[in-house]
Amino acid sequence: MKVKTILVSQPEPKMENSPYQNLVDRTKVRIDFRSFIHVEGASAKEVREQKIDLSKFTAIVLTSRNAVDHFFRVSEEMRFKIPDSLKYFCQSEAVAYYLQKYVVYRKRKIYVGKRTFPELCPLIKKHKSEIFLVPSSDKLGDSTPTELDKLGVDWTSGTFFRTVISDLSDLADVKYDVLVFFSPSGIESLFQNFPGFTQEQTRIAVFGNTTMKAATDKGLRVDIQAPTPESPSMTMAIENYIKDKG
Repeated sequence: MKVKTILVSQPEPKMENSPYQNLVDRTKVRIDFRSFIHVEGASAKEVREQKIDLSKFTAIVLTSRNAVDHFFRVSEEMRFKIPDSLKYFCQSEAVAYYLQKYVVYRKRKIYVGKRTFPELCPLIKKHKSEIFLVPSSDKLGDSTPTELDKLGVDWTSGTFFRTVISDLSDLADVKYDVLVFFSPSGIESLFQNFPGFTQEQTRIAVFGNTTMKAATDKGLRVDIQAPTPESPSMTMAIENYIKDKG
């Protein structure tokens, strides 16, 4: 069955000439965007109830832009003055670049990983004497605690924000040829919103191994997967599928 419509379970990219727009131009498919999940911040009171004292930490591990936003939000709500000596360990260049929204680079000690959390770990290992805070969602991935424990560092995670299932009831009667997912939470949202969902001819596209596992655990047939050596990005994976299968 020819691919004509695609639903991406994320907000529409704000950049001009996004990879998705380029995909539309090349393949003439229709792509819609809809967040299957959204983020809600934890209050300063909720963070305090986790027995987190921001003054005790000498370093912070930032794995996403949400972590950046909500760390600074909670700090402000607590009226905590972030010391210039705090060290920032950013999982990727994208996170480090986003950090500039809140701090002046030349006045801070910032360490940047390549892309994945294990790639950040050698930098953390060089600073084992620090006391690390990991502000995260309520769904901190298993790999982060495992990797930090392996390093033997003093670290604490705190729930600074939550991943919440979005209401998708208005999509009940809308059909797409391809549904695109980037997290296990997106898969969870699909089945919470549509408990009777049956895949039939709908193609499922997933990004990452954890999303792949969440999809297959729900009995879904995964037709498109990224990243792979042939398709390092989701848009490339979709385009290659369309070229191969239509």
